[in-house]
Amino acid sequence: MKWLPILLLLFLGGAQAEEVSFKHNGMTLRANLEKTGDWPKGPVVLMTHGTLAHNRMEIISTLQELFKENGISSLAINLSLGMQNRESAMYDCATPHSHKHSDAVGEISAWVEWLRFEGVENIVPLGHSRGGNQTAWFVAEQSEPVIRKVILIAPQVWSADYSAKDYEKRYGKPLAAVLDKANTLVKAGKGQQLMEHTDFLYCKDTSVTAEAFSSYYQPDERLDTPFLVEKIDQPVLLFIGSEDQVVKGLQEKLQRRTGADNLSIEVIEGADHFFRDLYAEDLVERAVEFIQE
Repeated sequence: MKWLPILLLLFLGGAQAEEVSFKHNGMTLRANLEKTGDWPKGPVVLMTHGTLAHNRMEIISTLQELFKENGISSLAINLSLGMQNRESAMYDCATPHSHKHSDAVGEISAWVEWLRFEGVENIVPLGHSRGGNQTAWFVAEQSEPVIRKVILIAPQVWSADYSAKDYEKRYGKPLAAVLDKANTLVKAGKGQQLMEHTDFLYCKDTSVTAEAFSSYYQPDERLDTPFLVEKIDQPVLLFIGSEDQVVKGLQEKLQRRTGADNLSIEVIEGADHFFRDLYAEDLVERAVEFIQE
């Protein structure tokens, strides 16, 4: 891979940060790097945000600041979501969607390679929400000796039944007909054809390619994080907010499904899906202990 690093100095909350960027498969990817005194020796936390979000959203920027206060470097990546040099802002639903759920797995892998290129030898991937699932997917399927531990924060759960019910509840129409249309186009070699006036993820009446729609809604056990956790060899620390109304039933699914002895579950009482304010401090305090164990 040809690296084309770009370093920009930013001042966020009084702390100096570096924005880094490089080319991957023709796309310019961006991330926010917070260095501490032991850079690049590590450990370095590699952070991935959730659905249609970005790397400067509150939970990600707060965690970066807290890790830095605890002497741990971090790299918060901004998923491209199919966009060239995507800025740190929520995805605009008016923009046609061509990104796939699994694209993030490849981008996480590229950032791991970038960190290795920079001399980092101890990487701790961390993902929030859908980013937690994508992080677990990457770790479960790729053998990387530099990956020492994994942190998942309110990671996505999935089932075909829940996905169908959630779609119909949100948009008042069955998922099956839309998914069948997308899959038919993909099978006909027209996966990049736009399906206009389609409800997709959090975007009502948007445009999305057939292969993108299929990627997010086609039944696949790998969309369910408890399924992936069983396949991860490294120690995993998984956080659950007791008041999370976005990812529901995670603890129950983990208890039913996984027998992994490398999994530690931390339930933070009172925290919602985004672990705001003091809940973020509680989260990082435990995460730092886990990283340094």
